[in-house]
Amino acid sequence: MFAFSSSPLQMSFLLAAILTSLLTVTVSSIDGIGTTDINYSSIQRDHQRGYELEMVKTKGNQFVVGGKPFYVNGFNTYWLMILAVDPLTRVKVTETFKQASAIGLTVCRTWAFNDGGWRALQKAPFVYDENVFQALDFVISEAKKNNIRLILSLTNSMEGYGGKAQYVKWGKAAGLNLTSDDDFYTNPIVKGYYKAYVKTVLNRVNTFTNITYKEDPTIFAWELINEPRCLSDPSGNKLQSWIEEMAFHVKSIDPKHLLEIGLEGFYGNSTPDRFQFNPDSYSGQVGTDFIRNHQAMGIDFATTHLYPDAWLSNSNPEDHLEFAKSWMQSHIDDAENVLGMPVVFAEFGMSAKDKNFSVSSRNQFIDMVYKTILNSTRRGGGAGGCLLWQIFPEGTDFMDDGYAVVLKTSKSTEKILSLQSKKLKKFNSKCSWRCNWTCRKN
Repeated sequence: MFAFSSSPLQMSFLLAAILTSLLTVTVSSIDGIGTTDINYSSIQRDHQRGYELEMVKTKGNQFVVGGKPFYVNGFNTYWLMILAVDPLTRVKVTETFKQASAIGLTVCRTWAFNDGGWRALQKAPFVYDENVFQALDFVISEAKKNNIRLILSLTNSMEGYGGKAQYVKWGKAAGLNLTSDDDFYTNPIVKGYYKAYVKTVLNRVNTFTNITYKEDPTIFAWELINEPRCLSDPSGNKLQSWIEEMAFHVKSIDPKHLLEIGLEGFYGNSTPDRFQFNPDSYSGQVGTDFIRNHQAMGIDFATTHLYPDAWLSNSNPEDHLEFAKSWMQSHIDDAENVLGMPVVFAEFGMSAKDKNFSVSSRNQFIDMVYKTILNSTRRGGGAGGCLLWQIFPEGTDFMDDGYAVVLKTSKSTEKILSLQSKKLKKFNSKCSWRCNWTCRKN
């Protein structure tokens, strides 16, 4: 989902010492947490004690930090770098992280790009705006202060904030014979523009922390491109080749951080038996392939997005929930049984612009997503977590695409998010690899 125009970070640090004996986490130890058991101020205190972050890694189909499980409850706020450019709006970045940290959210996905246009980070190929780069530095430093990790997306498949369309425009201006935005995936010179940008970002030294991006554990992962599609090649070969090439490029510069693609999660031609889980027939013809794409060397975890209200036409909230359950479970099963890696539901939300929207229906949807994650978490499964699209502080309505959740004015939704953070924190603190994942129903 891309916001502002047309469309729509770590688990609380594990503060208790991991038990040296084998532990069995029971279902009741998670399910027994009620809303009255949550001390929100204690979540914030625990979350902000200033522990040094460690790099997130994967082990099988789970995320780990220091050898301990790390299940994610997080959020998206795509515009952080843009507002950080102006000292008058920079406070909104700080507010976002403080409010998210206060309810135990641990990972934030945001844009580390703005290609051409207003407040562009990349003004032209190989030309970067230092003021905007310092704004990105600020975003990372503020996330670190609040013990929130970042998934940083490196460009956009859509036109918002430049993306692949802007790269193609630059190529045309340089005299290249380009006929489609999808030439972004195949033209060697245009690919060279993107590679140069990636290299510059990964080797950037943060002016606030003096840490090179590729060495900074505040960064959870890099994302190649937000919601890639290649409509000119339904076979998926063009996009697959691009993913393989760019994954190699990123890992050659930064082998320490995790890497993901940025996929919406549609099933493609490699698994026609899975087409039934797509929202419609069109989504299987957009040049992406959930299984094949994520099998590319260098890709560490899978992602999928979830927007039943946008994907399913002429449907009601009940249909949305049924589709979401099926969509999530199919991707969790495939992450575990086929890919052998975690899957993150990297965007999910419900638009206030939908004719069937209500706060209660949104809460029901979020609760269903969270319960599906927990059902996997209890057995040490591959659902690595989810990221709500999206969290806003007050006073940023002008950036809202309809999906914004303003915590200060959405108390019932805030309580659901807090409860999930509490449950995952309790799980992560009680179950370690010494348990050999003996997390079972007793």
